[in-house]
Amino acid sequence: MLWLIPLPPLFAFALIVLGANRRNGLSTGLALGGAGLSWLASMVVFFRVIGIEGLSQNPIRLAVNWIPTGDTWLKIGVQVDPLAAVTLFFVAWTILMIFIYSVGYHNFGQPKGDRDVPGLPPHGATVTDAHGSHKVSSIEPMYARFFAMISLFAFGMYLLVVSDNLLTLFIGWEIMGLCSYLLIGFWYAKDSARRAAIKAFMTTRVGDMFMMLGLGALYSLTGTLSYQDIFGNAAVMHILTTTMSPVFGLSWAGFIGLLIFLGVVGKSAQFPLHVWLPDAMEGPTPVSAMIHAATMVSAGVYLAIRCFPLISAGWEPGGALTLPMLVLAAVGSFTALFAATIAMTQNDIKRVLAYSTISQLGYMIAALGVGAYAAATFHLVTHAFFKALLFLGSGSVIHGMEHGVFHTGEHIDPQNMFNMGGLRKRMPRTFWTFLIGGFALSGFPLMTAGFWSKDEILSGAFNGGHLLIFGVLALSALLTAFYTMRQISLTFLGKPRTAAAEHAQETALTMTGPLMVLAVFAVSAGWVGIPESFPGLGGVLPNWFEKFVGTMVNAGEAAPAGNSLVPLATSLVVALGGLLLGWLVYRNIERADAADPMAEPLGPAFVMCRNKYGIDEFYQAVLINPARWFAEIFVYKWVDKGLLDGILHAIARLGVILGGGLRRGFDLPVVNGGGDGIARGTRELGENLRPIQSGRIQQYMIVAISVLVLVGLVFFYLVFQA
Repeated sequence: MLWLIPLPPLFAFALIVLGANRRNGLSTGLALGGAGLSWLASMVVFFRVIGIEGLSQNPIRLAVNWIPTGDTWLKIGVQVDPLAAVTLFFVAWTILMIFIYSVGYHNFGQPKGDRDVPGLPPHGATVTDAHGSHKVSSIEPMYARFFAMISLFAFGMYLLVVSDNLLTLFIGWEIMGLCSYLLIGFWYAKDSARRAAIKAFMTTRVGDMFMMLGLGALYSLTGTLSYQDIFGNAAVMHILTTTMSPVFGLSWAGFIGLLIFLGVVGKSAQFPLHVWLPDAMEGPTPVSAMIHAATMVSAGVYLAIRCFPLISAGWEPGGALTLPMLVLAAVGSFTALFAATIAMTQNDIKRVLAYSTISQLGYMIAALGVGAYAAATFHLVTHAFFKALLFLGSGSVIHGMEHGVFHTGEHIDPQNMFNMGGLRKRMPRTFWTFLIGGFALSGFPLMTAGFWSKDEILSGAFNGGHLLIFGVLALSALLTAFYTMRQISLTFLGKPRTAAAEHAQETALTMTGPLMVLAVFAVSAGWVGIPESFPGLGGVLPNWFEKFVGTMVNAGEAAPAGNSLVPLATSLVVALGGLLLGWLVYRNIERADAADPMAEPLGPAFVMCRNKYGIDEFYQAVLINPARWFAEIFVYKWVDKGLLDGILHAIARLGVILGGGLRRGFDLPVVNGGGDGIARGTRELGENLRPIQSGRIQQYMIVAISVLVLVGLVFFYLVFQA
């Protein structure tokens, strides 16, 4: 059944593209059916393998010959081990919920703002024309196209998860890169959407280039890209670990691990390739949830966990970190704090969550850097559920606000949180589910999944002796709780700050139903990983996750366990303290045009964070503008139009000059003159011979006899002479 999991969304994509797109209902049914079948197959596989002993060392695998390589074959296939199993679980649930939510999102009877076709009335509007009054269809104009693209997106992620080798993983990786480009720029009539799509595509290609180099080096050294043949083969890993590469004195394992990690940096939006992810908000909200929770960025962390044996080659648990691990720890922890400081100053409800995603991904990368790969996997699972919940919840909020904007005619940004307020009464289902997701993101103690996974990461850093990493991650967790409560307070609490907020409307059950399902997982997904040493709760529920995933990458044990209460106390303080501070600071915002309460105390620091540290402007000035100048001015205008075209035009002019000279000096007098002379001579010869053609037989006979006599005389003369 494993190899069947990716196929239903692929078939749905093909059928929609090949003709079903003419009927929106059929397109929806195919997409939902594909997602549902893949979900069902994933659940069957998951529940059948969780009880298998030794699955890490002996994964279930099916491989076939694909490409001949001399006297051997490059094999590809499918595989399920603990990492693939838990990833399949959260991918299947989040994708299915996003697909169901998308039906309501694209068929919600409200105006779509910038999504409307320019020059036409907004969707849901009542218009009067020559045919009378009627309501404009509220269905998204590119409805079928959207479901085709997210079906292909789902196929790419499923293919990546079930692959047993890095080659087909990379194929799924690139399919998702293509789909992210198409879906971020889904409303391509908007210039900002087009730019965001190009930005995402080009930025992730930078990381993918290094990843391809790493895969090429790995195949050159091992002759295979299969997980089991590399990571599960002690002899191969020994060669990769002990053979030195020509770069920085790293072993080939460490160097290849770093190259692959650079691909992760692009896909999972780690500093300095993080800039594409906030702009990905230009796509529809279900796309944001797909990218930020279910598929794309999760794929980057999945790859880092999968390749952890390369990254950690030569590392002994409890010992000094290797250079690749130090790089991961530094990049991850810095990204976590860096993105959190930006998130606490943003006013767009989706952009806050975008920077939050970057920060949480940094948590996972930092966890891998300190050796806590089981904790990184645990947070990958819990984060997928509560971040999908938050993004879909933000889409529900925006839809509700758009309803208010349409009915009041108020010209405001429906995504700006300062234009909201009091939505807990207007949108109760959205409020309670969003609150659960926000508390899970903040790590609200004991009651949410995010608390257990974050606590595991902090424990891994502290018990491993990496106190600087621990401090940075703890500060990031404090800011996370703060900006989450800021978001909840500005959006749902207090009184409405605009007329649109007063007239906001709860969205349909097709949108809020998936929120309720995800809210259950945002609470319960953490129960499977409660540490046995946790005071009062340890051992009440079995720590199934740790036992199942603990040796999934054949790298020995994770970061050393410990019984210190410092990480636990830190988790409690930063979560509750951040939530309390966020509520105290933002509970009394009464006007939409009010200044942010943090702007004055923080001063220039607040402005710098709101401007995202000027990273985008820096890239624009240092990389993009010089590249554009190089392409448009230097290459096109100077080299192409000036130098190359100048050379070609000079050659052309020289050819014209030479051609004219040859024509006058040789062609006309010699070629043309010679031909004309032969023609004139032939004509004159014919004219001179014409008189002897009298037509009289007697004359012809006399001439013939004369010639014959003359020839006979000559012949006899020659005979007698001989």
